[in-house]
Amino acid sequence: MIAHLFNAPLGDSETAVGVGTVGSSEAIMLAGLAFKRKWQNKRKAEGKPCDKPNIVTGANVQVCWEKFARYFEVELKEVKLREGYYVMDPAKAVEMVDENTICVAAILGSTLNGEFEDVKLLNDLLLEKNKETGWDTPIHVDAASGGFIAPFIYPELEWDFRLQLVKSINVSGHKYGLVYAGIGWVIWRSKEDLPEELIFHINYLGADQPTFTLNFSKGSSQVIAQYYQLIRLGYEGYQNVMENCRENAIMLKEGLEKTGRFNIVSKDNGVPLVAFSLKDNSCHDEFEISHMLRRFGWIVPAYTMPPNAQHVTVLRVVIREDFSRTLAERLVIDIQKVLHELDTLPAKLSAKMSITCEEKKGNNGILVVKKTALQTQREITTAWKKFVMAKKTNGVC
Repeated sequence: MIAHLFNAPLGDSETAVGVGTVGSSEAIMLAGLAFKRKWQNKRKAEGKPCDKPNIVTGANVQVCWEKFARYFEVELKEVKLREGYYVMDPAKAVEMVDENTICVAAILGSTLNGEFEDVKLLNDLLLEKNKETGWDTPIHVDAASGGFIAPFIYPELEWDFRLQLVKSINVSGHKYGLVYAGIGWVIWRSKEDLPEELIFHINYLGADQPTFTLNFSKGSSQVIAQYYQLIRLGYEGYQNVMENCRENAIMLKEGLEKTGRFNIVSKDNGVPLVAFSLKDNSCHDEFEISHMLRRFGWIVPAYTMPPNAQHVTVLRVVIREDFSRTLAERLVIDIQKVLHELDTLPAKLSAKMSITCEEKKGNNGILVVKKTALQTQREITTAWKKFVMAKKTNGVC
């Protein structure tokens, strides 16, 4: 079902090639292993060294890609981000490809701002480079978030197996696949893209069972739940859910824009989430907003962008199927309350006031010990908490 959803080129009697995993992290590990082994086999057959594989990604990739690179000894070559452009630049990615590149990883739904990377442009540019160099560098699409979104509300978008160089795709069933946590999927374009030596065959359960996994015993409940949802909801049902999520995300974005206090970092076309930052954070920042929203029952993460854009801090709200329009309106109201309260508080102390730890002797020979930056920060935090708590409890018996 998922292979057909991703437009895998299967014949009428041909079976799809894929694996159920514990989330997209394991799926990415398995896809990476397949790329590495296929690259090694090709290099050995050509009599070339195969000890320095690398993979090209954007700096916005999820941490599981770093885990794969470190655990399986693959160099991770990251395309740096820049302010205003928080996804991998396809042109820069292709420039970084060399004969040791096992694949280029594109993200369909960046964790940072939900944006879809341009897989079609990446495919076209990489085709040209492969033709010039004689290489056959492939593409993996990390569709952990967007794999169950794009087919239903952006069906015309070319990102999947319709593109020649896309050899494998992973997706999380527990994100927008509408299944509880613990299920992911990885699908290969064809049998040739998954080296046979990575597959183990067992028959002690009564029949031949091929297995390719990093995990051992695990329950089947999530697999059954995924099958049930696909059968019960069908294409139209998933489409309705995703369209509703997108509409609620747009409504939340418009509500935040009306406050006049935020820049919207996310895109309308992508994962239904809203990432936003303060237009002016000289007095108070996004981390303070995140902290104060917890008092209203909201957990809205604040984080900095990756290298080359790390000075940008954003807040992010992910819109799921159970996030209603009423909740979106309530969140905007609570954010406005937090902003109003912050406006009444003194501005945060500048980090420039922190004093580096030093030990100096005065003119009279007395040892003078200055406070470290950490000690100063702790005192500031303690004083700030006392100030806030005093305001909260003022007038309460």
